[in-house]
Amino acid sequence: MILRALCDYYDALARRGEITPPGWSVAKVSFALDIDEQGALRGVIPLKVMPDGGKKEVPQSLQVPEQVKKTSGVSANFLCENSSYFLGIDGKGKPERSLQCFEAAKELHQRLLGPVDSPAARAVCAFFDVWQPEQAAEHPVLLPCLNEILKGANLIFSVNGLYVQDDPAVRAAWQAHRAARSTGAASGRCLVTGRYGPVARLHPAVKGVQGAQSSGASLVSFNASAFESYGHEQANGTGQGLNSPVSEDAAFRYGAVLNRLIANRKHLQYIGDTAVIYWAEDAEPLCQDVFACAMFGGTSEIITDSDLRSAVRSLAHGDPVDVNGIPLHPDNRFYVLGLAPNAARLSVRFFLQDTFGQMLANVQAHYDRLSIVKPAYVANGALPLWKLLNETVNPNSRDKKASPPMAGAVVRAILSGGPYPVSLLEQTMLRIRAEQDVTYGRAAILKAFFLKNRGFQVPEEVLTVELNDQSTHLPYVLGRLFAVLERVQSAANPGINATIKDKYFNSACATPATIFPLLTKLSQSHLRKLEGGLRIYYEKMIGDLEGRIHETLPARLSLADQGTFHLGYYHQVQKFYEKKDKGGNENV
Repeated sequence: MILRALCDYYDALARRGEITPPGWSVAKVSFALDIDEQGALRGVIPLKVMPDGGKKEVPQSLQVPEQVKKTSGVSANFLCENSSYFLGIDGKGKPERSLQCFEAAKELHQRLLGPVDSPAARAVCAFFDVWQPEQAAEHPVLLPCLNEILKGANLIFSVNGLYVQDDPAVRAAWQAHRAARSTGAASGRCLVTGRYGPVARLHPAVKGVQGAQSSGASLVSFNASAFESYGHEQANGTGQGLNSPVSEDAAFRYGAVLNRLIANRKHLQYIGDTAVIYWAEDAEPLCQDVFACAMFGGTSEIITDSDLRSAVRSLAHGDPVDVNGIPLHPDNRFYVLGLAPNAARLSVRFFLQDTFGQMLANVQAHYDRLSIVKPAYVANGALPLWKLLNETVNPNSRDKKASPPMAGAVVRAILSGGPYPVSLLEQTMLRIRAEQDVTYGRAAILKAFFLKNRGFQVPEEVLTVELNDQSTHLPYVLGRLFAVLERVQSAANPGINATIKDKYFNSACATPATIFPLLTKLSQSHLRKLEGGLRIYYEKMIGDLEGRIHETLPARLSLADQGTFHLGYYHQVQKFYEKKDKGGNENV
């Protein structure tokens, strides 16, 4: 299903003319070796460019012949390689291996380009004939940029101002070589396309996923006899891919778009260790922009915030919209894929697909559930996903990333409209207990969790945006009462170092029958220090809350009841800071 969706995306991009044809790929190239028709090196052309909004030049992305999957052995790419293969030197202190790499590149290029009647092809062949690797480090043309070249920068050839890979005769030779390469491959019916043809023995390397191998990791691979089945042995290397037959054409297509999606930093998000990529079936990039802003927060260079909110609401209700002349359809299929590093392979953390409108409707419903009264210092806007997950992280830990399995499960729950993982509740409660602090984000998580996960049987009367001062649900009332008692202590002892929250918050939440009698006794001492209307105000508030308790205080509260306690506490604290009137007076 994943490979099918990726191949369809490749076809959509191809119809728009936005992706490389079969047999070609995009590589990041730093320099071009400028050679004459006799193969002599005349200069080095820097190809780095300044990215939009960047402060440092980066290698330029160019279309080059499809690159091989690198292993620990020697394997040369055609017309795009590093200094070991093109110059016979490197910065790793392994001259013997560099010479082996140079000889491998020489053999490949002279075999493919030798029969080609083209000045560019003859120039490259001549270069490998006349180049002396042992003298490369002293070549005057290389000296100004030698250090950077030796760091592994990709190089290409330029002849008479033309990149060799753009020469028509050279491109034809490469395509012929690629077609001939499939002649001896095992054939079978492709699981992706259903068509009969050459089966890919090795699948493409996917580069750019943080934590995975820098040379690329595989989404599909078989490299041990334990993975053989039904007689598909790896004898002579022909049966390796037959365990899951995918045609060479399909493998190329899914690999090309996967690398393209990961290289697109504007539409790549990391949730924990998971790289999240997403695309629309019709390859419309504006769909990615709208989804990224709606799901992960931030702004778009293409669409204003007001237009974005309007577009999300319309699409979520199933209505098509037009943004800057680009039509967006709610019934357009949309895909979200989460990939995590796992040694030499990539793990699929989740793969979700639905209509674009339904995905946005699920995201909108999630943010509606999170809606809760905010402290004055919190800026307007929804709680973005990264902030939500940060509420579950220990701020003093070395690794400040949320649990990868939990983060992946949260994303899956939001986009599918399913229940949140219980680990989200557990991690949030753990941070509240550890820090004794019910932050805006944690209160929002508790509210959203209990609204969606109805199995915890928390009454909706307490899952409100603001304080429900009519609720008689015991844990909620106890949370409110604790906030009032804390407020009384602060009023009676301004600037006190250790409050009842510091000493008793966790135990009052977990074992109220033990702690609240003590807190009530302490409050009487605090109230005696207050005078006039302030004392009467708090006495009435405490009396009102205690009057709502019609049962014996429980010895212990369950996890759900503790979460309700925290919501009551948070709502009451925010109520204290609510403006009383237009004049700006606050509640005391």
